[in-house]
Order: sequence, then structure tokens, then C-alpha cells
Amino acid sequence: MLKRSSLFLCFILLFCLAKAQQTEKLYLSGTGNDHTVNWEFFCTEGMNSGKWTTIPVPSNWELQGFGKYNYGFNKEENKGKEQGLYKYKFNVPAGWKNKQINIVFEGSMTDTEVKINGQLAGEIHQGSFYVFKYDITKLLKLGSDNLLEVKVAKHSANESVNNAERKADFWIFGGIFRPVYLEVLPQSHIERIQIDARANGTLTANLFTTGDADKIAVQLTDAKGNKFGSSASFKITGSTTSITQAFKNPALWSSEFPNLYTATFMLSKNGKMLHTLTKKIGFRTVEVRERDGVYVNGVKMKFKGVNRHSFYPSSGRTTSKKISIADVQLMKEMNMNAVRMSHYPPDGHFLDVCDSLGLFVMDELAGWHGTYNTATGTKLFKEMMAADENHPSIIFWANGNEGGHNRELDHLFPENDLQKRPLIHPWEVFGGFETTHYREYNYGIGNYDHGHNILMPTEFLHGMWDGGHGAGIEDYWNQMWNNPLSAGGFLWDFADQAVVRTDKNGILDTDGNHGPDGIVGPYHEKEGSFYTIKEVWSPVFIEKREITAAFDGTFRLENRYAFTNLNQCSFEWKLKKLKTDGSETDFKAGKADAPDIKPLEKGKLQIKLPADWKNFDALYLTTKDVYGKELFTWSFPISLPKDDAAKLVVTTGSSKVNLKQSATVFEVSTNGIQLTFDKTNGLLQKVENTKGIIPFNNGPVLQEGVNNFKNFTTRMDGQNLVIASTFDRKDSYNTLEWTIYPSGWLKMQVKYFPSAYFTTFVGLNFSYPETEMKGVTYKGNGPYRVWKNRMKGTQLGVWKKDYNDSATGEPPWQYPEFKGYYANMYWCDFIGKTQNFRVVTDREDVFLRLFTPKKSKDTEYDNMSPTFPNGDISFMNGISAIGTKTQKPETTGPMGMKHVFYDFEKEPARALDMTLYFDFSNPNTSLRGGTTKQSN
Repeated sequence: MLKRSSLFLCFILLFCLAKAQQTEKLYLSGTGNDHTVNWEFFCTEGMNSGKWTTIPVPSNWELQGFGKYNYGFNKEENKGKEQGLYKYKFNVPAGWKNKQINIVFEGSMTDTEVKINGQLAGEIHQGSFYVFKYDITKLLKLGSDNLLEVKVAKHSANESVNNAERKADFWIFGGIFRPVYLEVLPQSHIERIQIDARANGTLTANLFTTGDADKIAVQLTDAKGNKFGSSASFKITGSTTSITQAFKNPALWSSEFPNLYTATFMLSKNGKMLHTLTKKIGFRTVEVRERDGVYVNGVKMKFKGVNRHSFYPSSGRTTSKKISIADVQLMKEMNMNAVRMSHYPPDGHFLDVCDSLGLFVMDELAGWHGTYNTATGTKLFKEMMAADENHPSIIFWANGNEGGHNRELDHLFPENDLQKRPLIHPWEVFGGFETTHYREYNYGIGNYDHGHNILMPTEFLHGMWDGGHGAGIEDYWNQMWNNPLSAGGFLWDFADQAVVRTDKNGILDTDGNHGPDGIVGPYHEKEGSFYTIKEVWSPVFIEKREITAAFDGTFRLENRYAFTNLNQCSFEWKLKKLKTDGSETDFKAGKADAPDIKPLEKGKLQIKLPADWKNFDALYLTTKDVYGKELFTWSFPISLPKDDAAKLVVTTGSSKVNLKQSATVFEVSTNGIQLTFDKTNGLLQKVENTKGIIPFNNGPVLQEGVNNFKNFTTRMDGQNLVIASTFDRKDSYNTLEWTIYPSGWLKMQVKYFPSAYFTTFVGLNFSYPETEMKGVTYKGNGPYRVWKNRMKGTQLGVWKKDYNDSATGEPPWQYPEFKGYYANMYWCDFIGKTQNFRVVTDREDVFLRLFTPKKSKDTEYDNMSPTFPNGDISFMNGISAIGTKTQKPETTGPMGMKHVFYDFEKEPARALDMTLYFDFSNPNTSLRGGTTKQSN
């Protein structure tokens, strides 16, 4: 018993000794927006100013109802210049005697004066996004309460700081927005470590120490806590000691396999442990080969990246590790492998998450278009480097953005970075990189093809509302992927910058069209581009495949991974029957053997399908990565629209088709359906059934085409009545034919030619009051709408959609949107407030258009141009594209250009054919309201 007690006592002593040797932290604030601590607070101007109260720390004070909101583009005279005064009492344990105690601020906007017990801790810190600290050992009262006072001016007295950080295209805030803590160190300690862990297993480190230690040792452990390699000891040679140690066959770090080790550095004297410090490291080598590309661990990379602000709607620049995890997971879900910090260094926990989940990072010294002066920039550069330099995820540095490059700072990067990572000047040809932003497809890609530098636009396809991002990415990526000099690029940007306005009853404000640039909404709502990017950037590329009777279950694949063999992935298939009533479908499912296809090679996937596979409507193929995360699910039609039409359209019936004519109209009745057609132009004027009028009429009106339907005749084709226009190559080359069946079904066939050589869209319109619409159930691609230059990212299915008037990038961020274009329509049930009706087509590649989305405020150049036809409901052979914030649709690539369907000779065999079948008998539908979903 005594022996056990002695062992227990020894364990406690060792534990306490080990704890004493480690760096201790005592948080004075919370750790993020999900954990805060209230401090006393006084705001000098603006909201809730002129009185002492409390405020959560960390936070931006505008989000807590203080001061004044400003966007960086606001005029200087309208920008808030308030200051925030903070007070906080804290106790310092008496046991911290003979320790060095630093107070650390991870970020404060902007000029920050710190006092401890009434005495200045040091010079005022200028610069918002950088970790800074003061040694306050001599200012503290051990074993009793201490008073921390902080004065923060959000408008800096240093004009270069304002130029770099606050005259910018983003929201500007004030306050202590990142955590504050005490850092407690032994007198002899490790101040800083610079680490370079190479793919060949060589670990080099520079250790900066204080005190009289004589040795430093290092030990690595893997993710499971097992020791990796042997512990090595090195003699301290001064305040800086360089060490090198070789490790055999380390698991390498990359975005696909983010293998991390824990490096424990142990400082000692005469065998007595003085201080230990741990760092997460990853073995990897980054190499830039001139006029070639960027190589990671010897593999040439294509970066699939996005720009990201440190931002959350309800807390501004104050985030949390939970938010960082969510952001990185969403990026990985889109099959991205890189992220650029725009336009300043991020929270440390974001880089931690990039290290652990696997994203390549470009870290950036702030400078939107203006720059820090050299003295300030040098100081802030050193703070950024000390905080961020050891993250294996960081493979690039950026010195400012779009002209915000103080070139006098460039030399600091290679001189101070042990890893010698490449330096980028975004939107500049610099250092062997061509990073120009927002190049138009034809000029940009053509120019790139004849250039010599590594091509890597640090911003491209600028999002705004529903434009950019996925709209154009397929064209751009095809060129980027196939160009040997291309290293990929970074989309602008990740999330809409919509902030909660505490001064405007809590509305979400994007500052007009300045902030709605994201692929996701402010609270991570997924836009249609999210799924387009996910498909286009899938590392498993599937060649286009039509499923015909000769299909043998083979798909041709390309492995676009850099480090993963496709035999490490999994492949699942599912056959579905898509029922029109919205009920659960019949299906069969299975798994396919993952093929052995090495990175950047091609091969085949073989699926063993059941003998009755032809009886199903669609085949779905899902690929998952080595971690079981879905890369994408592709859908392949088995049955075609003509097959559905053959099952759905009823042509026979016991009723007779009756025709009455007047001078102006054809009136047709059969089986309880009454139809009225204009006798001159053939347009449908009125629809009525036994329940009353269905307000679907005034069509078909061609667009962009001429409604020159003329000289209508009537005839009986068996039991069917046919009303048809007469073809004339000069005056009536577009033709319209109606067929009314005894069942009450109505067939419309329009053969037409667009009126111009280039057309924005082509199709035909009908009128239907938007106020009558409750929703639709349709079979086709969904659930998101499409544009001509954003066709990927959807799946074939039966989709139920409630009506909404949502506009992308605006409150309430309700996705998927209802209004817009939908691809590959088979049939659609329109659910009205009083009556329903069904439309079926037997043609492939028909687009359904539902009303016209609300037009959001564009830029002065009106680049978005999301044009729509007239009328309310349209059935289209070609739809319009959408632009970006900086580009018109036709400059985003071939898919963004106008259609060419023109035929000079008006040869009927070359006419476009739109055939539709209408059931106005009020067919039963399955829409019950609630959400957009697929029947499956």
C-alpha cells in the first residue's frame, strides 16, 4: 500500500513538473464568438455611446450595438472614428513568481493601447489582423487582482494602416475581435521555433531561446501518440540554435492526405527539464519550377481554390474554431483543395483546421489596394510570420492585393521564411506567376496559351448574386486543366458578406451589390454554383456517356487526384424508377470494384448491372473518397422523354371532339375540356374544365422568333381534331399544329426558326398569373435552376418545389430558388391555388422556364444580364447565360455565348421542334408543400 502511495505521489510530482515546464495560458477573454467573457466597456461615439456598460470579448463592437457601421467604400467623412475603452479585472496566481508573463492579443481593430494597473504595457499597436504581445511581468501584482485597461481606436492614427486595411471592398469594424490571454513561461524558455519538414524526411528547425539552457531535444509522435523516429539532443549555441534531423519514410502531408506529427521540443540544463513546446508539423516539399508549375512532394499541382474572409454575419470578424471547421468542410465538399486568405491573415484556428483536414493555403499580408508604410509593414510582417510560419498548409505568401504591394517588404519573405515558400503579388506578373484577376475567357485564355509564366489567377469568375462561380467554370477549368502552364486558380469568393445590422432591427446587409459574392450565403446556405463546382472539380472525372440498349456497364474515368489512386475510393450505383405520383421509387443498388487508376491517368470502371436494368428510368453513380465523403453523384437517363410521354399521354376516349368556329376563334370541346384558339394566329386563348377556368393561355409566343403562324385549317385525323397553320418559306415559315384527342389531352407541335443569327434564347411562352402559382412537381434535372453556362451540378429526378420569390444573395437566402430555368424536362405538374394541369414533352433537352426572377441591383456595367423571355411559363430549346460581377455572359467562355440556330433557307427539316402535350383535366399531383425534395 505504501509502495502504491509512493508511486502515486511520484506520478503527481512528475505531472506537476511537466505542467510547469509547458507554456501555460490563462484566457482573459473567451475563445471565439461561441465563448465570450464580458468586460466593462465605454464607446465614445455612435450607438450606445457615452456610458459605461459591458461588452462580450472577443467581438466587433458594432455587432454588439455600439459605434457606427461602415463599409470600406464609404466616404472618409462618413466613416465612424469612435474609440472603445475596455476594463477587466483578473487575478494572477502567486505561484507564477519567477515566471515571464506576456499578455497576448490575437487581433484588435485597430490602434490598441494596453495598460496594466495604470501603466503602459508598451507602444500602441497598429494593425488589426496580427498577433501581438507585451511582457507585463513587472506590471503585475501576484496573488491579487490586477486591472487591464485597453483603448482601441478603430480608425488608425497611422494612415498607411487605414490605406491597407480600411479603404477596401469589405466591411470594416472596431474592437478586440480575437482572443486575449496571458502566456506564462519559465525564465529559460523557447521563444520561437521555425520548422521546415521536407518530404525526404529531413527536419530542420531554428530555435530562439532565452535563459541559460544548454541542450534542446526533439521527439516526434504520430496521430496515435506513437513515437516516430528517435529523440535527438542538440547543444544550445546561443540565442538561436539550428538543428537538423533525418526521419525515415514519414507519412507526407498534402491536401489529400494531411498527415500530421506532433513535434515536442524540450529545453534543459544539466539534464533538468526547463521548458517544453509542441508544434504540429507536416512533412512536405513545395517547389516552383520556372515556366512549368508548382510541385508539392514532387507532383505538379492544379489548385482548385477560393478566396475567404474571416467573417460571420452575427459577429463580424469574430469567428470560432467551429466556424473554421464548417468553412473548410464546405470547401472540401466542393472538391476544393486550396484557399486564399483575403485580404489578411486569418484566425490561427482556421490554419489549424486547414492543417488537419487538408487545404493548401495562400496567407496574405494585408493591403487591399493601399499598402502599409515600410516600418509598419515590417513589424506586421514579422508578427504574421511568427504566428503562421509553421503551418504545413501554407504553401504561398502574398504581399498585399491588387496593387497593395509594398515592394520594400518583398525581401523579408525569403529572408525570414525557413521554408522559402513562393511569394505572390495577386493581380500581377511577379516571381514567375501570372495572377491577373478576372481575365475574359477569349482574351485571357488565349493570352495565357501564348504566355510563359505559371498561370494562377488569384481571383477569377467574380461571384455576385447568382452569377460567376459555377457560371463559366466548366469552360475555364477545361482550359486550365489542359494547359501545362496552368496551376489552377482561386474563385471570388466563398460566402456572402452580409452582416447583422444592430442599428437596423437586425436586418442582414450586404451593402447593396458589394457583399453578395459568395458561393454560399452568409449562414452557409448553398447556392446552385456550389453543386456545379462540386461536379466540375470532382477529382474523379467521368467521360460523357449515353445509356443505350448496348450499354455494358462501362464508364471511362480520369483520375484527377494528385496523390490518390482510385482504388482507394469507393463506387456505388443505384437504379431508380421515377414515378409520376411522387411516391417512393423502386430501386436496385450495388457497389462496383474500385479500379486501379493512378493519379492523372485514365481507366475504366465496370458496373455489374442486373439483367432488368433497362426497366428502370435512371442510373445513379456515386463516388466517395478515401474518407467516405461523397465526391459527386452523377445521373444517367435510361428512359427518355418519349418513353414517359408514351405512358402518360392518353389519346383515346369515348367522347367526341367537337368544333365550333366563329369569325375569330376555334372553340373545341371534348371530355369536359373546352379550349379556345385564335383563328388568325392560332394562340391558345382559353382553357376550361368542369371546375372552371385554368388561367393558362396566350401561347405559344415565339422568342426570339417571329409568330408568323398563318392560314389555319382544320381536319379530322381519325377521332382527333387537327388545327394547323400553313407553311410558306417567305411569310409563314414557322408552323403551329394543335391536335385535340377525345381524351381531352391537347398536343402542340411548333416547328420554328429563330429570327436572328445570334439569339440569347429560343423557345415559346405562355401566360399564367404568378399569383396563382403554389408550386410544381416535375421530372427533369434539379433541384437547382441552370444557366446556359452553368449546366452541371444537378441530377435527374422527380422534384417537388414550393413557390418562392427568393433572389440569390438577398434575404431570406431561400434556396433552391423557384423562378428560373430548369433543364431536361420530361413533364411538369403545375399546382395552382384553384386548379392543376400537366405538361409532357416527348422531346429531349427541353428547358422549363418558371417566371422571371427579381432583378437584383447590378453594377453600373450591367454585366450580369440574366435575361428572360416574355410571358410567364416557357418551354425552351435554348436559354440565356449569366455573367459575373466583372464580365458579361459571352465573355465567360463558349457556353456563355449566344445561340446559333439560324437557317437562311428556312428548310423545314432543319427547324427546331417543340412538341408538348397538355392535360387540363386537373390531374392529381403529389405536392404537399414544405420543401424542395426529390422523390426517391
